[in-house]
Amino acid sequence: MPANSLYVTQVYRAKQPAGKLMKKPKTLLRDIFGFDEFRPGQREIIDAVSSKKNVLAIMPTGGGKSLCFQLPALMSEGLTVVISPLIALMRDQVRGLQAAGVAAGALTSGNTEDETDSVFSEIYAGTLKILYVAPERLASSAMQSALFRFNVTSLVVDEAHCVSQWGHDFRPDYLRIGELRKSLGVPLAAFTATADKETRKEITERLFDGVVPKVFLHGFDRPNIYLSFAVKDNPRRQILEFASHRKGQPGIIYCGTRAKTETIAKALKEAGHSTCYYHGGMPAEERRLVENRFAVEDGLIVVATVAFGMGIDKPDIRWVAHADLPKSIESFYQEIGRAGRDGGPAETYTLYGQEDIRLRRSQIDEGLATFERKSADHGRLNALLGLAEALDCRRNALLKYFGESDVECGNCDLCEKPPEKFDATQAVRKALSAILRTDEYFGAGHLIDILLGNETDKVLNNGHKALPTFGVGKDFSRIKWQAIFRQMMGHDFIRPDPNRHGALRIMVNALPILRDEESVTLRMDTVKLAKSSPRIKMLVSDEDTPLFSALKAKRRELAETAGVPAYIIFNDKTLVEMAQKRPTNLDEMAQINGVGAKKLENFGNAFLEVITGKTEQVHPSRKKIAGKEEGILYDLLLEAQNKLIRGERGLDKPMSCSASLLVKVAKRKPDNMEKISQILGERKANRFGSAFLDVLIEAG
Repeated sequence: MPANSLYVTQVYRAKQPAGKLMKKPKTLLRDIFGFDEFRPGQREIIDAVSSKKNVLAIMPTGGGKSLCFQLPALMSEGLTVVISPLIALMRDQVRGLQAAGVAAGALTSGNTEDETDSVFSEIYAGTLKILYVAPERLASSAMQSALFRFNVTSLVVDEAHCVSQWGHDFRPDYLRIGELRKSLGVPLAAFTATADKETRKEITERLFDGVVPKVFLHGFDRPNIYLSFAVKDNPRRQILEFASHRKGQPGIIYCGTRAKTETIAKALKEAGHSTCYYHGGMPAEERRLVENRFAVEDGLIVVATVAFGMGIDKPDIRWVAHADLPKSIESFYQEIGRAGRDGGPAETYTLYGQEDIRLRRSQIDEGLATFERKSADHGRLNALLGLAEALDCRRNALLKYFGESDVECGNCDLCEKPPEKFDATQAVRKALSAILRTDEYFGAGHLIDILLGNETDKVLNNGHKALPTFGVGKDFSRIKWQAIFRQMMGHDFIRPDPNRHGALRIMVNALPILRDEESVTLRMDTVKLAKSSPRIKMLVSDEDTPLFSALKAKRRELAETAGVPAYIIFNDKTLVEMAQKRPTNLDEMAQINGVGAKKLENFGNAFLEVITGKTEQVHPSRKKIAGKEEGILYDLLLEAQNKLIRGERGLDKPMSCSASLLVKVAKRKPDNMEKISQILGERKANRFGSAFLDVLIEAG
């Protein structure tokens, strides 16, 4: 970190003998990270990692997986090495830890010489607790040799699905980590948010040499994220309308092509939004500038391809929109998971249409993968299409794919407004019959002309006017038939055949319907292309909005001064709690979630001044125990002292204890005069000792 950073001083350093636990997890959680309670599943994982067990933890994005290896690193002696995929991700993690007062560093190609020297100095001094490195750096023999001298006591693999060839972002150097673990003879903890059974199996083989580690599967649900889908109907207008209702909130818009990122970004800019685009065809320096802007600027919208992905760990992204259908349900889950990582309300909005389905099917079929891989990819796409065309709760449909069920939702568009359904069995059967009678050689447009009885040149030239299915679908309009064909694709009844220029062919799923063995229900609202105004999630009430805005402005000022992203100071969820609870002093401020001891010391007064209009004058020694039991005792001791500054009769020479002495009494809680004297000295004990003992006894 730069020498002028706010966070390079007073880092949390290990002093205990090797292998000995330092503070309890709950104490560290409050003192360092500023939280009173663990999130669901965190404590069990922390206990396993701190007990030096091999661990594989699958947690939802935004579920607090980083804390599950950061906190154990502070609980015992030695260095924890975290293997992470992207420089941006590592730098974000390091900045966040240093802001909390933790000795952390990263060795990356983006380091300055001074930063690298500083990291090595702390390593050799034995004060660095957490070191982030990329898998490619571990591949060098020099780095591997150095690790044996670093007193490494545990390894962590972040984004562990990268180990798998089936993962989101495969990196070959991840495959060498298992050998490094065995060479160092240390435990390894692997963390990911997306790992199906196949991926978990490969992680076990690659990282743990086939020996199953302690596995934690803590669900994939992100209840704070609102899920919504819409059929494409002028997609640019739909995206612009969605963004306009969320102006000033940071968001990401994913597009299927590089060209579309640029055109949508231009349209948003013309509409008055702060926006930029990002894709893999941009020079590396331009991409870095966008990444830095997104990290630092409030309210920036990035329009991007999936190239803008894994390194994005901004906690206060309020929404993610897809202008085109993602390639799989895993990709969808990973991309929407970038919203609402601070636990605050977030929204997703996904557009899709018949051409999206056709494109994704073609990409799979025209690829060079094996038949088995193509089948698996079609299955993943089917799961996403099932989510898009769901008849009931979307969250249940999403989580069912990951092996979870019976999830209470109430936070998706279908739960908010249940769709109208209709029995589409006859309509689907007519469409399938038309496909069969034309030998599966035509696309939806021509098939709809047959069903509607339109005497086009193509219909007449192919003799299709004579088919029994000619004109049997006049009870539906063309728009309704288009929606039916799209939903048939979504249910995998039909697929475009790349060998027949996208002609539709019937899949095995449709055979029971053709045989009149099964019925099918479709959504009427998609047939009608029903429109609804975009739902808007508010972080705070109208009453608290002015204060929340003022707190954000103060955060932005402090962040710009320090040269760090705003969320490094405090995330949105912490500011929301400040706006709602309105603390009036440092003790109350210390109770706000996300306000740890270091951040209270650095920023407490600045935010109190915004809330109360004045700065609380507190001795530095008192400030360090704000929000703790010792702080309350300190105030009581100070009150007792003030009554005795000139003795019991008020005639003696003035005498007082320093703030540091009062802190010692509050912390040690002596229970007799001898112990009081050892802290205060005989003279001060004679004047204040009896009164201090009374305070301590009364406080219990």
